[in-house]
Amino acid sequence: MNGELIASIKLLEKERGLDSEIVFTAIEEALVSAYKREFDAKNSEDVRAEVDRETGNMHVYYMKEVVEDVLDPNTEITLAEAQTLSPEFELGDVLEFELPPQNFGRLAAQTAKSVIMQKLAGAEKERIQEEFSSRIGELCTGIVQSRDRREVYVDIGRVEAVLPQREQVKGERYNFNQRMRFYILRVDERRGHPVVAVSRSHPNLVRKLFEQEVPEIADGTVEIAAIARDAGSRTKMAVASRDPDVDPMGACVGQRGMRVQAVMGELGNEKIDIIEWDPVLERYISNALSPAKVIRVDVDEAEEMAVVIVPDHQLSLAIGREGQNVRLAARLTGWRIDIKSESQYQEAIESAFMDKLNAAADDLSTHYPEQADELAEDAPIDLFAQGDSDSTDPIGFNDLETTADDERDMSDPAAAMAAILSAAEATRDFKVGDQVTQPETSTADIPEEIEGP
Repeated sequence: MNGELIASIKLLEKERGLDSEIVFTAIEEALVSAYKREFDAKNSEDVRAEVDRETGNMHVYYMKEVVEDVLDPNTEITLAEAQTLSPEFELGDVLEFELPPQNFGRLAAQTAKSVIMQKLAGAEKERIQEEFSSRIGELCTGIVQSRDRREVYVDIGRVEAVLPQREQVKGERYNFNQRMRFYILRVDERRGHPVVAVSRSHPNLVRKLFEQEVPEIADGTVEIAAIARDAGSRTKMAVASRDPDVDPMGACVGQRGMRVQAVMGELGNEKIDIIEWDPVLERYISNALSPAKVIRVDVDEAEEMAVVIVPDHQLSLAIGREGQNVRLAARLTGWRIDIKSESQYQEAIESAFMDKLNAAADDLSTHYPEQADELAEDAPIDLFAQGDSDSTDPIGFNDLETTADDERDMSDPAAAMAAILSAAEATRDFKVGDQVTQPETSTADIPEEIEGP
């Protein structure tokens, strides 16, 4: 029996990672509890249990105080009885007696077993809490064991983890005995037991896989600036290099694409767009819309809104199926993005300008009718539709841009009309492609690492 006890404790230590000293202590406490239950002892401080760490022999000792008159024979002994054991004992001394093993009954054994199980469960709970609380945010390898309607149960080594429904990837299959990589989210508690929650859909699963596959990311030479993910379908990842001699995109893709393909394989062949992070916001947004080619980016920093112009034949590519490409680009950059084709943008420019031009012509006709009639004969377009206006800027000078060569006396209506016509001609010849590169005034910061829910 004692040999079996030692063997069992060693097995628990090996297979469940429990410190053998914790198990021995649990058994000793169980023996004390059994004694209290069997002999109705009120003071557990009068009882001490001991398990030999080598042989497994168990001993229970109970204490008795030397008194003149015994009131409780379980805890007291007369001086005469004590001196039969040793003449040196005096009143007030405490004697220790060993309880014979045969005095333990069936109830005591059951109580001891119950307490031992409780202690072992508590020790296991503490071990799981300590081990996996420090591993939150790391990868683990697990084997699918079972599933119900909502959750998948995974063996991740000495503990069963749970893959909640919201952390599963739509369309991904979880077959029995299938080996997969998971991202450790948190340690929950259910019915008093710790439960490790893992994820297959978290963006940081992609981050950690690249950290393992790309040495330049692991050593900090290349940094993952941001990740946006539609789990199971597509991921966009922005990367930057701290070393000008290292190409961040090339490092992540690897020779013949081996590195990125390894990550894609772990994710069920999920598509991954690797783009270069750029401190100039316009270029960063343009890169984020890859593989679409961008002509122009206009940003409104106050609204955190960007209008992006693309060639007509690239419009659907820039938007993506069901808006996925622009949606991921917006999440990656943190900016709202409105995509327009080149022709749409050209039409919008011309329409807006013609609205202002016609409004200015209406005001000119109202305030300078005689000159307007003369100028109308030379106008290349119909600028003189009649209308009422109470504008404080009747000709719209404040909305028109003139160059140094086009400065005129705007108090002269004829000169004013000439300025309008000159601006109209300039607008007519303007094409979206005339201004592709934006001034480098807007900057983007590398965001901090993505956190778990």
